[in-house]
Amino acid sequence: MADIQQTHGELARHALATQTSGGKQTNGAALLAARLTRSQADPVRQVTAPVVRWEGAASTEAQDELVAEEPLEVRAATTPPADHVAVAPAETIAVIMRTPGHDAELALGFLLSEGLITSGAEIVTVRSGSDADGLPSPNIAEVVCAPGVDLALRAKHAGYSRQFAVNASCGVCGKNSVADACASLPTLPPDDFAVAPATLYGLPERLRAEQRVFSFTGGLHAAALFDAQGDLLALREDVGRHNAVDKLVGRALLDGALPLRDRILLVSGRLSFEIILKAMAAGIPIVAAVSAPSSLAVDLAEAGGVTLAAFLRGTHVNVYTHPQRIHA
Repeated sequence: MADIQQTHGELARHALATQTSGGKQTNGAALLAARLTRSQADPVRQVTAPVVRWEGAASTEAQDELVAEEPLEVRAATTPPADHVAVAPAETIAVIMRTPGHDAELALGFLLSEGLITSGAEIVTVRSGSDADGLPSPNIAEVVCAPGVDLALRAKHAGYSRQFAVNASCGVCGKNSVADACASLPTLPPDDFAVAPATLYGLPERLRAEQRVFSFTGGLHAAALFDAQGDLLALREDVGRHNAVDKLVGRALLDGALPLRDRILLVSGRLSFEIILKAMAAGIPIVAAVSAPSSLAVDLAEAGGVTLAAFLRGTHVNVYTHPQRIHA
């Protein structure tokens, strides 16, 4: 499935309303386009903006690198039948605010972790959709389902509001309740997967060393998968930490690698409920973070059979749930 790229002009058209300046109406998109340009370092995930930097009483004009945050509309499309009977147009499932790049992975990882698909066999492809003018838009990801799979109907039955928005800090905004989100995911079964604490200690440095966009912008979260020896297998960056996890899960789904029973997931920043939820959907037994967990994340990890390790800094880590997977 081809990855879906993005242009910043689409964000301007979709996300900015007309602004008022000096009593006259000015187009917000035009103002944005005049100030922000695609970064030469990474034109997909970064933009360059003019800034005025102050040091004490002195100021200078400069250019700064920013993380791109743009909307991705996820639509459900059906496979045309063999008799060429007309099919219904694609329906919007969600609009996700994210950092562009690996959009097919994001769409599929999101759908899997939300319980709307169960495997890659239910998906034919992910393609760019068309905008209101009928032109292909990199802001739209159409998930083409296999025959007999009605993704839009599943979303309706699961209690989703039509065209709900997923912002950069919430991964379960479409469900009516947390109980609904948990009900569709099985508890991880008992296993003998275990790692040494020394293996965990080395993971944050390996993650940080591969955060290329973060090194330019300082504004991205990251999620990475490691094996039992602490070797980095995959890393994704995004303005939302849950998006970064969805991209990893989507990649594993595309590769036919699910469930990830012998993997460690490390996220930058704090560990919240939706990260554990996504780990359960992917079958990941150990989830670690460099910062604090929330109480709900700990509760869910305990109930779901996930080992939760947090405050992973230097040679220190707190293991909150299922500590049998961490031993010297």
